[in-house]
Amino acid sequence: MAEFDKIYLAWRKGVGSRRHIVGLLEKQPDGNHTFQYLLEAKKLIFTEGFLPYFEFQDLNKVYDTNVVAIFAQRLMKPQRPDIRQFYEFWEVDQSQADDRFYLLGKTQGLVATDNFEFLAEYELTSQTHFLTDLAGLSHQNLPRGTVKEGDSLRVELERENEKDPEAVKVFAGELALGYIKKVHCRVFHQDEADKLELTVKSVEQNGAIRKIYARVAHKDIDL
Repeated sequence: MAEFDKIYLAWRKGVGSRRHIVGLLEKQPDGNHTFQYLLEAKKLIFTEGFLPYFEFQDLNKVYDTNVVAIFAQRLMKPQRPDIRQFYEFWEVDQSQADDRFYLLGKTQGLVATDNFEFLAEYELTSQTHFLTDLAGLSHQNLPRGTVKEGDSLRVELERENEKDPEAVKVFAGELALGYIKKVHCRVFHQDEADKLELTVKSVEQNGAIRKIYARVAHKDIDL
């Protein structure tokens, strides 16, 4: 079973702003890929000044030609000398490194020049494992050293959250850190989600913590 066949396009106005799910990149049964915008994208044009992805300007069209190739321009070039370290950090299966759809989902397709992210909707299996950087940290102002690599984290579902009933809050002990990103959080709502473990993979910090990368993995995973 594939780890995912749907990747949602997320967008936010800037650092600290709320993420919105604006599009869906999907692998079809015939192996082709399609991309289309969701209703949220149309609303955001008027409320937050959302601009469509440059190559996909029509918010009403279902794109089915070269969509992965276009989005894959965001990916790190395989010729880079540090590509192996990059793949190891994101826990990319090297045997699938030529699959650009897979790479977009595993690495989130992050670039410094825009505010788009590619968030895979993972299926919970005994082989589930992926990285996610916690949301909401900019509002917490956590001091340096609050958490470190390897620390165990725990989650609480916030089904009564009026803004997002899928919200999954993350704690280090009793200290609230932030939230699991949109879409990534859905794996914690699936059957047997109690078999998932959450640990700190990496921390970016100076005077305060800027980013926490967390590893989501099934307890029985055998890599």
